[in-house]
Amino acid sequence: MEDVCEGKDYSFPAQELWVLDLWKKIDAFHEQLRRTEGGEEFVFYDGPPFATGLPHYGHILAGTIKDVVTRFRSMLGYHVARRFGWDCHGLPVEFEIDKALGITNRQQVLDLGIAKYNETCRSIVTKYVSEWEAVVTRSGRWIDFRNDYKTMDISFMESIWWVFAQLWEKDLVYKGFKVMPYSTGCKTPLSNFEAAMDYRMVPDPAVMVSFPIVGDPDNAALVAWTTTPWTLPSNLALCVNANLVYAKVKDKSSGAVYIVAESRLSQLPVKAKASGKKQQSSKGSNTEAVPDGLDKESYDLLAKSPGSSLVGLKYTPLFDFFMDFQDTAFRVIADNYVTDDSGTGVVHCAPAFGEDDHRVCLAAGIIEATRLVVAVDDDGCFTEKVSEFKGRHVKEADKDIISAVKA
Repeated sequence: MEDVCEGKDYSFPAQELWVLDLWKKIDAFHEQLRRTEGGEEFVFYDGPPFATGLPHYGHILAGTIKDVVTRFRSMLGYHVARRFGWDCHGLPVEFEIDKALGITNRQQVLDLGIAKYNETCRSIVTKYVSEWEAVVTRSGRWIDFRNDYKTMDISFMESIWWVFAQLWEKDLVYKGFKVMPYSTGCKTPLSNFEAAMDYRMVPDPAVMVSFPIVGDPDNAALVAWTTTPWTLPSNLALCVNANLVYAKVKDKSSGAVYIVAESRLSQLPVKAKASGKKQQSSKGSNTEAVPDGLDKESYDLLAKSPGSSLVGLKYTPLFDFFMDFQDTAFRVIADNYVTDDSGTGVVHCAPAFGEDDHRVCLAAGIIEATRLVVAVDDDGCFTEKVSEFKGRHVKEADKDIISAVKA
């Protein structure tokens, strides 16, 4: 007991290092495996980290939890083999190589040669092994680095294909559609993690666009707000919130009539006011209270109605690219994902380019009828489906699309 330190003289880091040194001397981890060898196996499927980065607190936290689970099972007498693994597939590895070789598109990979490119990717798999082993060992986790595995091992890849084959034979594999981030450079969908690897702040134009309602007695138009003008040629529906109140207002100067969420009236464009000029009272066509957000010098309030009353209304599309689908598309649908904390309370839907757009249009039967309009190719350029902008990169066409809508 003479070696026991108390109070201010006790050092947790020093004690941790002493324990780690003891485990190393007695080979504690492998001794535990030897003592449980032949016993019932406990298999722990561990999602391995990518091989291209250094460990961070997220890895350490997850690794600690994994260590607790496997230690507990070992203490119950199970044989728990623990091998460290490396995820060698996916864009993180390619991203590192592309930076090193200055590769920016798929054609450069083909010019280099697939075999050489793959071999270069393999060469960096063990780049940070020593750093990972030092951090994981210091955290006290028991795991075998000498007998590790890599997802690029032939045996590992064959086991994955075997599992997929079993799913296929049981008829559990199907072809579907999901809206995901996409790399036009790599020609592949991206996981959220991969998309965030090169996250950038870029300027995007925000525009409000009017969609004339078919047969409205006041020739009213629904006003939608978007920061992705390049999706407007693929518009197939407008979405409102059935529980919001919508206002129909008339522009005093132009005579145009618009419909937006009542709480978003302040977003409508107004004329610059003369200095010192007092606001005039509204002379709208009804006696309802004028909403606070309405500029009474610029607009008259004509009517208010719940969003549910707008559902089913048909509107005139901005472009005539997909008029073959007008019997089913170009109508108002409703969903609670539409909010009044931004925009106009009316959302333009291009179901191939937004998760919520796809979901609500699928539920409304629009996707089935239109066979899903995807008017952009793998290079991020418009296809012949939108002939006016064919071959143009979507972001480069933004300005021309806005101009076409204004016309």
